[in-house]
Amino acid sequence: MDIRQLRYFIAIVEERKISAAAERLHISQPPLSQHLKTMEDELGTKLVERTGRFLEVTEAGKSLYKYALQMTQLMEEARMEVKEVGNGVSGRLTIGINTFSVVGLPELLYQFHKKYPKVTYKIHQNESSHLCQLVRDRIVELAIIRLPLELDDFSAIHLHTEPFYFITSNKNEPLNHQIMLADIQNHPLILPSTEGLGVHYMILEAFSKAQLQPNIIAECSDISLLLDLVACNFGEAIVPETVLKQYKNYNIQASKIKDTELSASTGLIWLKNHYLSKTAQNFTNVLTEYLQQNTDLQC
Repeated sequence: MDIRQLRYFIAIVEERKISAAAERLHISQPPLSQHLKTMEDELGTKLVERTGRFLEVTEAGKSLYKYALQMTQLMEEARMEVKEVGNGVSGRLTIGINTFSVVGLPELLYQFHKKYPKVTYKIHQNESSHLCQLVRDRIVELAIIRLPLELDDFSAIHLHTEPFYFITSNKNEPLNHQIMLADIQNHPLILPSTEGLGVHYMILEAFSKAQLQPNIIAECSDISLLLDLVACNFGEAIVPETVLKQYKNYNIQASKIKDTELSASTGLIWLKNHYLSKTAQNFTNVLTEYLQQNTDLQC
């Protein structure tokens, strides 16, 4: 038996006449009768019996009818789900974001969820270089990362470029609105992130280009702990603007670093020359629209 024969049998049971079932199915009576006989021969039992003008379903026929309804409904649900996934209406969005939280991402995901309420999500948070590897390994389709990184394997959309700030405790004297790296090279600095990666590398590279030697007393990859240390005057730090927007209730003061060498760009990446699901495509479209309307999607 195939799904078409099951649909034929459902019509026969519900119409109780071959002629009425044939009319409902838009086929002639002889082929429909032949399909019924083929099913009975295959199963080795009578499925319907004629009593007067109408057909009566046998016990075997009732059992088949129950399963036929379930199977045809499952087929229809499968067809609809596959179609929705293919169109990006349903499916799963797998995305990685940089360790420093994305200020505008919750609102962006909310807008995307309103438009595609059946989509589910898997969100990874990690350093940019690790996120690149997750994209290569197809663990996530998309990632929001900090640049610059080697992107030969990826397609990318630039999202934002942001400045860095020097932060210190409110217990200290007020800072100027802007400051140079040369003015803070002797301050006791706590570097965020992990050695060799992301923001850590950018800060050291900026000092190197300015031919300065920073006074590093600590490294801390936990940004909330780093801010606590700064607030209690354990040390001072250099952080991207995003951190100040994301963490507002700390007893710290900030001064924008004027050196042009120290700025951070962010981008959305996906694997080049590989299939990108319709869900991921829809997300990039919503992201592009969101960027046109907002300027605060920062990583």
